[in-house]
Amino acid sequence: MERYRGDRFTAPAAVPFRDLRRVEDVLLDVLAGRPEPVDVVALAPLAPLGTHSVLATVDQNKIVTTVRGTDVAADPTNGLALEAAVRRRSDAAGGVARLAAIQRVVRAQLAGGPARFAHFSLFAQVTAGRDVGSLGFERTALAEQLAVIDTALRRLGAGEVEVRLTVLDPRFQLVADGVEGGVLDPDRESGRGYYEGLCFKVMARLGDAELVEIGDGGFTGWTRGLLSNRKERLLISGLGIDRLAMP
Repeated sequence: MERYRGDRFTAPAAVPFRDLRRVEDVLLDVLAGRPEPVDVVALAPLAPLGTHSVLATVDQNKIVTTVRGTDVAADPTNGLALEAAVRRRSDAAGGVARLAAIQRVVRAQLAGGPARFAHFSLFAQVTAGRDVGSLGFERTALAEQLAVIDTALRRLGAGEVEVRLTVLDPRFQLVADGVEGGVLDPDRESGRGYYEGLCFKVMARLGDAELVEIGDGGFTGWTRGLLSNRKERLLISGLGIDRLAMP
């Protein structure tokens, strides 16, 4: 009892379940209404040992590791990337894999302040496909994922949604230019070395509050490495459900 009451990893969520479920329902409803099919995956709560540190270059000390040689899930984009790679390898037609998931995750690093939790829910999207030239895959994938995010945030009452784009490779300026209403953020430091080409943050105004960070995303080389194919492309993004559900 004493351990349960005092351990941040085992305490119940600070946000009521009904509020979390309301946000999840909106996100899933937006996905269901998209013209392109998105497969919502029920991810396992565990991932192969080292998944987060190898794919996402996250320090293993920030991950809860089990005695059975697995990681407790810390980010659904990692699990979705593995699933996307499996599907890309087995798909003879080489179609685009559009996957999404809602997952309760655990982070081991200490983080204080409001909206900082040891475990929380994330909504994630990944789009995996093959390079089609002229950054065509990248432009389409980014437009699709941002459309889901923007529509969902508007339905959840966001008074303003701002996408802040950071170009990590000059070639991707073309991709950034195609984001309607996007704001360039060249001074962003986080995510460099994690993302490649282009990354973004999603800011939203909820109620009378100032703009706060709700989501993050960008292009990575994860499936390129997993499939040993330099033509593979992957876009990932995530939204914090607990923050959206907080009053």
